[in-house]
Amino acid sequence: MNPRHFTSLLDLSSEEFRGLITRAIELKNNRDPDYQPLKGQVLAMIFEKSSTRTRISFDAGMVHFGGSALFLSPRDTQLGRGEPLQDSAKVISSMVDCIMLRTDKHETVTTFAQHSRVPVINGLTDQQHPCQLLADMQTFFEHRGDINGKTVAWIGDGNNMCHSYMHAAMLLDFNLNIACPDGYQPLPAFVKAAGERVRFFNTALAAAKDADLCVTDVWASMGQEEEQKQRERAFKDYQTNAGIMSAAHSDALFMHCLPAHRGEEVTAEVIDGPQSVVFDEAENRLHAQKALLEFLLCNN
Repeated sequence: MNPRHFTSLLDLSSEEFRGLITRAIELKNNRDPDYQPLKGQVLAMIFEKSSTRTRISFDAGMVHFGGSALFLSPRDTQLGRGEPLQDSAKVISSMVDCIMLRTDKHETVTTFAQHSRVPVINGLTDQQHPCQLLADMQTFFEHRGDINGKTVAWIGDGNNMCHSYMHAAMLLDFNLNIACPDGYQPLPAFVKAAGERVRFFNTALAAAKDADLCVTDVWASMGQEEEQKQRERAFKDYQTNAGIMSAAHSDALFMHCLPAHRGEEVTAEVIDGPQSVVFDEAENRLHAQKALLEFLLCNN
């Protein structure tokens, strides 16, 4: 039987997505040290990009469930010496029970999935960050209930997080308002797939109007550091500040996947203020990842 992969949120149905959120909340609120469904199982974690939350959450999640995790970087494996991806996928998947990749190119994850005999998880690519959306949606559900019919404002770069928010809007049936500077919009294929769930606005203020959740990300992601000054100029009117939050509903939440640059994409007043749930969001990476691992590895 072919393994179940998680390379994109669209690998889930709407019901499965909601089920993972519910299960993550249950695991968070009722941790049982005797519940070890992954005892003896091994997760291979392949990192081409550095990480805090992704590495710790998957590693700790496997330990909580009685399993173990291997950290692999290009320096430690033949991946860094040009071994074909399909060969690496076949070899690694013959020795472990699940593979998680945090990598540059989305095609790396999909290629691994095509040639792996075990589940493959997208821990982040240049195009998508589905694991973060599991945690973000868990956080919203905990604080405000179901997101169905709500409005989310995405302010800033049309990046991998923005793409995965589009997928979440499609699956959980919410509206996504997007404000991006010219030249930094999300990829057309993602926009087309999301259809009328997505609306574009010329200003951050307009996108945030009557929103239930405001979300942003750094202006220059990993690998874009040489563009920092250029991006600072392009994004100067796309900072999430008190004025932006005042346009949203009075009980609107603020989220950021972290790490954040206070004074750039968000002010300290907002990210450290009462509407911010960024540290609940970060913690929920652990619980959402555990729900995902259980879903992929324990379905039988």
